[in-house]
Amino acid sequence: MATILITGGTGLIGTALSKSLLDKGYHVIILTRQQNLPAKGNLRYAHWDTGQQHIDHDAIAGSDHIIHLAGAGVADKRWTDKRKKEIVDSRVKSSELLVKALKEIPNQVRSVVSASAIGWYGPDPVIPNPDPFVEEDEADDGFLGRTCLQWEQSIDPVRQPGRRLVKLRTGIVLSSEGGALEEFKKPLKFGMATILGSGSQMVSWIHIDDLVRLYIRSIEDEKMDGAFNAVAPKPVSNRELVLQLAKEVKGKFYIPMYVPSFVLKLVLGEMSIEVLKSATVSCSKVRIIDFTFVYPTIEAAIASIVPAIKK
Repeated sequence: MATILITGGTGLIGTALSKSLLDKGYHVIILTRQQNLPAKGNLRYAHWDTGQQHIDHDAIAGSDHIIHLAGAGVADKRWTDKRKKEIVDSRVKSSELLVKALKEIPNQVRSVVSASAIGWYGPDPVIPNPDPFVEEDEADDGFLGRTCLQWEQSIDPVRQPGRRLVKLRTGIVLSSEGGALEEFKKPLKFGMATILGSGSQMVSWIHIDDLVRLYIRSIEDEKMDGAFNAVAPKPVSNRELVLQLAKEVKGKFYIPMYVPSFVLKLVLGEMSIEVLKSATVSCSKVRIIDFTFVYPTIEAAIASIVPAIKK
């Protein structure tokens, strides 16, 4: 089986993806800042340091495919100027290191699959019933749009004859192990279903199992090339998402609570723009390649996740 090199392999997506790849019999190498971590079966670790622009030569030389997930969490901290620079640099500098390594180190890498995000797109121009954003749409001029543009441009040079580049613009990832649902779950402990702003803003989401399957498909399907929106077929409003989660977790025993936009702006600062933004994103390009979603609806997605959340 092929060897897959993963950056950002210890994060939410990377952890789930590594497990699935190992279950399918692939060999996996995770790039990490830590050194001398022991191997575990078909999983081993290799050292890299984006600040020093250092990467393990053997890891590059021995890989057939690279999955590039590295990047500081966009929603982990308030967007100060320093934090915004960290968000951009963590993506661009790690991409630049991979580009440099693939040029300088003899290798057999056949494809690179890079994370991106639907932050590429701006707010829906018309509400309700906007035309969904598609991959050909230009990047938005806001912070996340500019970040995604730099992110994708920084990895573009890995493309060459015989090597594919796939970029997955990922929506809100639903998982029992963390991410957006973790934040929505906290108020439910007290019976409160917190709806953000008006709650009418559209959320383009994807179940983590479907996202992992799409990453693996990107490696295995040589016809995949370029940007793809990694979102489920049916976006929902923030209100629908929150109330569906509340229904599954609490049954009838919850109270919807609206968090006014001005409160979110005070608490989150500039990040509140993204929380309140309505973004309806199309997955038509993914469906054209006959990718089948196991969780196409928010009801199915949350029903699969809630049993683990309740533990």
